[in-house]
Amino acid sequence: MLSAKESNCDVLPVGDLKIIALPGCQKLGQKVDNWIVKWRSWREDERKSSSVPNYAEDTYLVRAATPRFGTGEAKGQIFGSVRGDDVYILVDVCNYSLTYRINSYENHMSPDDYYQDLKRIVAAIGGKARRITVLMPYLYESRQDKRMTRESLDCAAALQELTAMGVDAIITFDAHEPRVQNAIPLHGFDDYHCVYQFIKGIYKSAPDFEVSPDKLMVISPDEAGTRRAIYMANMLGVDMGMFYKRRDYTKTVRGEHPIVAHEFLGADLNGRDVIILDDMISSGDRILEVAREMKSRNAGRIFMCATFGLFTEGLEKFDTAYEEGLFNRLLTTNLIYHTPELLSKPYYTGCDMSKFIALIIDTMNHDGSVSSLLDPVDRINRLLSRHEKQPSAE
Repeated sequence: MLSAKESNCDVLPVGDLKIIALPGCQKLGQKVDNWIVKWRSWREDERKSSSVPNYAEDTYLVRAATPRFGTGEAKGQIFGSVRGDDVYILVDVCNYSLTYRINSYENHMSPDDYYQDLKRIVAAIGGKARRITVLMPYLYESRQDKRMTRESLDCAAALQELTAMGVDAIITFDAHEPRVQNAIPLHGFDDYHCVYQFIKGIYKSAPDFEVSPDKLMVISPDEAGTRRAIYMANMLGVDMGMFYKRRDYTKTVRGEHPIVAHEFLGADLNGRDVIILDDMISSGDRILEVAREMKSRNAGRIFMCATFGLFTEGLEKFDTAYEEGLFNRLLTTNLIYHTPELLSKPYYTGCDMSKFIALIIDTMNHDGSVSSLLDPVDRINRLLSRHEKQPSAE
């Protein structure tokens, strides 16, 4: 049960809370809704006074749909009133499992399709809501966040388009380049991280996990993720190491210069457990190569943690690597769609983010500060303290 301080229940909500979970994100949306319903039913009766008539509800979800015509064109529909409400729209642009018919063909939903559907729902609201917040865990086009040559700036353009349509704030997780928020300097943009959930997940999957400077190291698989790894290493009080990629700049493959080798910078790994921390796993080649390099340096157990498990080339290479002993556990969050195949793997541990998302939404609806959520130092310290006293707990 949340304390009054954590839930900000001493402050009146900005407006009646409404959550719209777009197709592809409905399972996560239902979990988030369940948490908020439970918390608000626990709070004092005075919080359900006539000044906040719709505070405690059976559900805060509003049904929405984006039906398509035979040509593939679509429209957005909302089946409920949102006038004057504080609306949160959840969208998973990576859920490729959904399909639609276009002429006689079955077409899988792409990130572009989900982004267009998001705009359709914002347009269906039609400016009637008091405030609109888009919760997009995997930021649309976040890998196209900077201009190197004559190329598009898709992520920045998408953020500007959403705010121009009336979206007040964007919430995302582990943005590939957080500075993309400079595209919308007068609007809200919160970038959350999953360090607390990863530490908790590692303890869950390995109860004998020990946090000690001589027994653990946090590794960044490239220079871009060093800030994330430094934060976790500092919270755990251990060393941080990193790899940097040596590229062949005379060639271009799939829009990138191919990697020639991974060079390691860090202390001796002999016998130490290793946490490889990254924002996403796409094909998996990079993180598995890093794991292989760690094993060649006599590392102990290897825990691979990534916020987004895309697995664009399947799981076979992870199965092989696990059988070879290259890693011990693979941890990702449920912020994006995961296949039943992944969830059944013996080496996989999922980190459920629904409670954290519910806390973010509940706090923002009360117009409370999210500083402690953006930087969860206290929660991480409490977690570490509990396991120091009771290593097998959790």
